[in-house]
Amino acid sequence: MKKKQFKTESQKLLDMMINSIYTHKEIFLREIISNASDAIDKLYFKSLTDTSITLTRSDYAIFIKSDEKNRTLTISDNGCGMSADELENNLGTIAKSGSFDFKMENDQGDNVDVIGQFGVGFYSAFMVSDEITVKTKQYGATEASMWRSQGVDGYTIEPCEKETFGTEIILHIKEDTEDEKYSDFLKEYKIRQLVKKYSDYIRYPIKMTVTRQEKKEGTENEYETVETVETLNSMVPIWKKPASEVTQEEYNNFYSEKFYDYQPPLKVITQKSEGTATYTALMFIPSHAPYNYYTKEYEKGLELYSSGVMIMEKCSDLLPDYFGFVKGLADSSDLSLNISREMLQHDRQLKVMGKAIEKKIKSELLKMLESDRENYEKFFDAFGLQIKYGLYSDFGMHKDMLSDLVMFKSSKENKYVTLKEYRANMPEGQEAIYYAPGESISRIDMLPQVEAVKEKGYEVLYLTDDVDEFALKMLGKYDEKEFKNVTTEALDLASNEEKENLKKENDENKDLLLAIKEAIGNVSDVKFTSSLKNHPVCLSSGGELSLEMEKVLKKMPGAEDAPKASLVLEINLNHPICEKLKNLYENDKDTLAKYAKILYNQACLISGVTVEDPSEFAKLVCDLMI
Repeated sequence: MKKKQFKTESQKLLDMMINSIYTHKEIFLREIISNASDAIDKLYFKSLTDTSITLTRSDYAIFIKSDEKNRTLTISDNGCGMSADELENNLGTIAKSGSFDFKMENDQGDNVDVIGQFGVGFYSAFMVSDEITVKTKQYGATEASMWRSQGVDGYTIEPCEKETFGTEIILHIKEDTEDEKYSDFLKEYKIRQLVKKYSDYIRYPIKMTVTRQEKKEGTENEYETVETVETLNSMVPIWKKPASEVTQEEYNNFYSEKFYDYQPPLKVITQKSEGTATYTALMFIPSHAPYNYYTKEYEKGLELYSSGVMIMEKCSDLLPDYFGFVKGLADSSDLSLNISREMLQHDRQLKVMGKAIEKKIKSELLKMLESDRENYEKFFDAFGLQIKYGLYSDFGMHKDMLSDLVMFKSSKENKYVTLKEYRANMPEGQEAIYYAPGESISRIDMLPQVEAVKEKGYEVLYLTDDVDEFALKMLGKYDEKEFKNVTTEALDLASNEEKENLKKENDENKDLLLAIKEAIGNVSDVKFTSSLKNHPVCLSSGGELSLEMEKVLKKMPGAEDAPKASLVLEINLNHPICEKLKNLYENDKDTLAKYAKILYNQACLISGVTVEDPSEFAKLVCDLMI
């Protein structure tokens, strides 16, 4: 039989397809099974109007058989089959799709849902095969045809014997090499794994002949070979079932098996969208963060399916980074697939799906916050840091999406509070939303400024994560109330009378304050304050860069060039130390310098700032004790 050549620049296209388009050799089985499903779909669709076709839906199936000895893997179906002309058109012309033509001819919405559209998936089998044989017979025909090819050199088509209708594809698997163990694709465990991974939700049963050695009944050491036929796929996707028909236990089991999590999810999210973006999504909020969640190794993304066939394990475009903790999948029959199911066009459809999924996740998180506070707080303990990074990232462009989801521990009972709750609880006359950053809640609670704000009856948000203050700076304000760091010199809770008295004291003692500043040599300003209650001093920052922000910047690469906070030493005007300093300025300026350094180091310790010279500090304290 004379060998025919492929059409449409076949050698170049086939070579590119086998070596470039597909990144994983294992997907060949997905492609062939999908084509078999399409063939059955066509015959089933035809049976709806052709009474001569007596098959029912339960009669259809896809069959897989492995012959390790002869290195063949056979995938067959009892679908529509092909004539010799169709073999020539569909397999002789690369990128010719019978499924696509069928869908165009019978476009009736949901009645026609074929998977393959570009007719190239079949050729992915050449990645693992050195020869492919296709035997096919149309339903109702008397003759069968056989197509055979070893790749780019061309193909032959000739009549053959085939008793049943449908198509049988026989792959002769390549010999193993140093880099590739092609024999694995003949192993039962590998076939099961690939069907489960990619084709578990094909709507027709995928059956495999399994050979077992079983002990003969009534004997001790005699065995016999037994062949059984097993169904490998579950067929009905759980996300295609109405949510009312699926129990929480079934969702939990699916989540556990699919995403290998030993704990059930905190929340299940189901979504069905029709119209501009037609898809079904099933998503889960995990109860804990994976061990590598906050590392570069973690990959976000939903599994992406097209009509029940998985085409991408991690579609990152469907999840923004700040919702990267979500596990789940999305299934759409309207995706624009390129010539490989792996190469998804980043088109409007995908963007619309991503936006709708993002809104759905936010909506469900808000519902959890309102109706299941305990689990929401568990969620926030695990993933709140990512939400706060989302507030800060991309110059704050996501703040409207995330501001109502973020929480902080507060000075009221040390419990989580949302910005909305804080704002609702603000007493009349409070001008700002107050916060204090620090290494821990206990350290923050000891700050003199925090005590002063609490004394006024105002709530203080405790910021303990590195990103917290940066996030609030990017947010700017919430419900028309600005955020204010209580550890900055800008904090002013004094009455008008106190402000006038304070200004007078600072003006009258400017020489004293200058002398203290010069003695310390490490602050931008020294001034009296009336808001420290019983504390003698505190360290605050001037300008936009706070002490805690400086600490965070120092942890980053290139920290030697990081900007520094402008330090201000504030002295309690109502504390006895104030009169002591005034007296020393008049009578003993050397001792005044020692007091200045001690007070500065004391303020550093309270604020969590490293004392630059601990030895000098210890000596100064001892000198005053003698």
